[in-house]
Amino acid sequence: MLLEVSGLAKRFGDTPVVQDVSFALQAGETLALIGPSGCGKTTTLKMVNRLIEPDAGSIRLGGQGANEVPAAQWRRHIGYVIQSAGLFPHRSVFDNVAITPRLLGWDATRISVSVADLLDMVGLQPAQFAERMPRQLSGGQKQRVGLARALVGEPRLVLMDEPFAALDPVTKDVLIEDIRELRSRLGFAIVLVTHDFAEAVRLADRIAILDAGRIIQMDTPEKLIAAPATPEVAALLAAPRRSAELISALFKGATHG
Repeated sequence: MLLEVSGLAKRFGDTPVVQDVSFALQAGETLALIGPSGCGKTTTLKMVNRLIEPDAGSIRLGGQGANEVPAAQWRRHIGYVIQSAGLFPHRSVFDNVAITPRLLGWDATRISVSVADLLDMVGLQPAQFAERMPRQLSGGQKQRVGLARALVGEPRLVLMDEPFAALDPVTKDVLIEDIRELRSRLGFAIVLVTHDFAEAVRLADRIAILDAGRIIQMDTPEKLIAAPATPEVAALLAAPRRSAELISALFKGATHG
């Protein structure tokens, strides 16, 4: 098992934010964490990346416990993609992507080759984009740079926190397909935080639905849709189901018209 999360808990003051969250992830698998705002999904992701330390529970990656190494060292081996990319505005695309390899002590030749390869993989030609500044990029291009930065250190695990939230539908659609292709090619696992069930269905092998800091159901998308375990899960699935039915009806009407 690549990632093992057991009994995670976190409180902010007197408020429990994450309560007894446990899941495991195999190499190459994608798990989506989904739920309403304030359900604890982003806090859980940040604890896996040790941006927040848990009050209780354990995290193991490749058999190594999170508390066995310094936090900065732990994070160097995990890719992290956030909403709006989070690029350093005064560094070029090349320098943004090269941050992790430099921290890992790679030599200059290896860094240059790896950055160029990753930019090419995410659909940004190095000769055209490597020296651009973030202000010269579109939203979709920035997110692709953020993805290249997350992958350049050859991580086995990539964490994604609402990576598509600021993108238009067409750009989002293309980027989701590119991530699926990259995951298949490079073999990394993903933990994805999203509020969008459609994103989760397209990317995830399994979906964990959180409510009030707890996982209330975790299963494949097909089984979640077929058999929601609680009224809260059923309510969460109701909106995307209605949208899908409406779109289907519109397409049928247009075809018959």
